[in-house]
Amino acid sequence: MAEQVLVTGATGFVAGHVIADLRAHGYLVRGTARQPGDGVVAADLTRDEGWAEAVEGCDYVVHVASPFPIEAPKSDDELVRPAVDGTLRVLRAAVAAGVKRVVLTSSVAAVASGHSGGGVLTEADWSVVDRSPAYQKSKTLAERAAWDFARESGLELVSVNPGLVLGPLLDTKLSTSVQLVHRLLTRDVPASPKMGFSVVDVRDVATAHRLALETPAAAGNRYIVAGEHLWLRELAVMLAEEFNPTGYRVPTAPLPTWLFHVVALFDASVRPAKAFIGRREDVSADKARRELGWTSRPARESILDTAHSLIELGLAPNPSKKAVGSMST
Repeated sequence: MAEQVLVTGATGFVAGHVIADLRAHGYLVRGTARQPGDGVVAADLTRDEGWAEAVEGCDYVVHVASPFPIEAPKSDDELVRPAVDGTLRVLRAAVAAGVKRVVLTSSVAAVASGHSGGGVLTEADWSVVDRSPAYQKSKTLAERAAWDFARESGLELVSVNPGLVLGPLLDTKLSTSVQLVHRLLTRDVPASPKMGFSVVDVRDVATAHRLALETPAAAGNRYIVAGEHLWLRELAVMLAEEFNPTGYRVPTAPLPTWLFHVVALFDASVRPAKAFIGRREDVSADKARRELGWTSRPARESILDTAHSLIELGLAPNPSKKAVGSMST
């Protein structure tokens, strides 16, 4: 009989791929979201109601749901409290239902933020909360709370810590991470500030969650799943090489840091990026490769597949074709 997995945040970018991967490998999947739908039950991270019913009869839980804002919150608690309290709600329900294992979607944001020195970070490292912005703080405190709870309750827990998640979209909703590619492809930004990320493909992130669920020795472990550091301008150049010959005008010029800070004064959607300016995100995924047998695509493939899906879904129309169309009417 096929095993049942509950996936939280089922309508999200990462969760959608996790669900698709699990189903492709023979699992029965039940999803949660704030609103019920096809194969999705209603459960809200800010409320106790619905979680016992959601997890009932499930063998595993993959907890993906977490607040990820486009704009900086007015206070850190707007992100921290829902992330921590929501995670504990899910874990308490999992223990009560007797699930075999919970896989938690954390982030390199819980590993790499707030460090002043260089060097490659591993699962032994934690973000420095007192020097971290709201989102990074929320991911760190939520994961720490999960590990504390697991130790106290005896729950079998594994965390997956992805870098910047890119790759093909499953619908027209733009995740915060995919917006980086969207803004470059649509020329919504004039140049690239000096900010960088460890890129990982959403399909490989989904595989990592399943491997974390299936690998007996993974219990009690964190796993970074991310590639090499990539500056945003390098990402822009890859897009320009692929798409500018077809009519796009991806900007590849660097944006001076002083000008970025001026823009951030007036554009709230830019402010969360301030934490990344001038900072490398060097993390190692060797543990996931060694212990889970995880493999990953090249960053270039993930970046270009993100852009192709944006175009195919009509989210980034070719500007030259729009111009031709307007002239012919």
